[in-house]
Amino acid sequence: MPNRDMEEARQALDHGGPAAVAAYMQRTNRIFGGSHYLLNSAGVDVVSGQDLSNLIPGAGVVEGRQRRAGKLVISRRTADGAYWFIALPPTRPRPWVFYPYYLLVIGAIGILCWAAAVWLVSPIRNLTATVERFGRGDLSARRHTRRRDEIGYLARAFNETAERLERLLTSERRLLADISHELRSPLARLKFAVRLARSSPDQGHALDRIERDVDRITFMVSELVEITRAEGDPEARKFAIVDLEQVIKDVVSEERLAAELRKCRLQVSGQLERPLWGDPELLRRAVGNVLRNALRYSPSHSAVEVTLAETADTSIVEIRDHGPGVSEELLSQIFKPFFRVEESRDTNSGGIGLGLSIAMRAVQVHQGTITAENAKPGLKVQIVLPRLPSTEKVAMQTLNKPASV
Repeated sequence: MPNRDMEEARQALDHGGPAAVAAYMQRTNRIFGGSHYLLNSAGVDVVSGQDLSNLIPGAGVVEGRQRRAGKLVISRRTADGAYWFIALPPTRPRPWVFYPYYLLVIGAIGILCWAAAVWLVSPIRNLTATVERFGRGDLSARRHTRRRDEIGYLARAFNETAERLERLLTSERRLLADISHELRSPLARLKFAVRLARSSPDQGHALDRIERDVDRITFMVSELVEITRAEGDPEARKFAIVDLEQVIKDVVSEERLAAELRKCRLQVSGQLERPLWGDPELLRRAVGNVLRNALRYSPSHSAVEVTLAETADTSIVEIRDHGPGVSEELLSQIFKPFFRVEESRDTNSGGIGLGLSIAMRAVQVHQGTITAENAKPGLKVQIVLPRLPSTEKVAMQTLNKPASV
């Protein structure tokens, strides 16, 4: 018998007398069933005065379990030996006595199941629904969560995978659409030139025309492959610590001959003291395409100005020419693939309209921005690059690798 019951019965006797003990025993009988008594050292019930000495174990025993007249008797003596606490359990179990405890356990289990459903099952079902949406073709499906457990890691892994797949699929679709759109005309001209070569007496002229069309198609395919690489698989990019100022100086050096042939000057001002994290080849492509575009539309004996600047978090490159500029309503379109301003750009002098588009996508890969505005005269293109894009911070763990620039 627990010490607590015996001590409480003793305290009831000390403070309230036999009446208090009687009330305590009735409450104990109601809760646990059976009969309970507090006997003095002579075996007399302190409540009723009945002699129950036959329920007390033999001498020298402090507590015990024994059967008397077919009944189980549980006994325990107080520390001072003045009283015995006797319990006679019910001969038949009384499960209804424990119903409140059963209900408490069932309620606790129900709460735990509800918490598990809310915390575990429901997020997994939501993530499953998102994956199914993505599988049905909704490439924008994402599951955003702030959880830091395995489910949160799984959701973020799915988001990264979905982002990569969406970029690859979108890039592939755009490439196919661009190729089908832009190759239609040169292929038609090439077919016509072949027919003309077969029937024309001046086959040399016809073959020259075929060669020009083949060169144009080759150049177009090369540019399309490059623009696809600029926005394609992130794993194919080679990010490293890049000295952007040195990259720009290399590009300017490469284009000086082209500038001299057009009788233009390349002027570089400003400096970039701190490096950034990026793909050197993509950055070289971005700056080179903008610079070549500026040279293409610069009048003779004019300057193409390259200005370098930086803020606390960004590196800024501005390239300005002194050409005709672009009408205001078309400024927002010059970075679209295959876009050409009609009055100043054509397929002979203005390329195929992919240079600025490649530059824009290369800048976007670095989480930067590229904008254009009329400088009156000329066009000014501004490239702003964060020195440490947020999604690339983790790559700082690889700083011990040698840079490619």
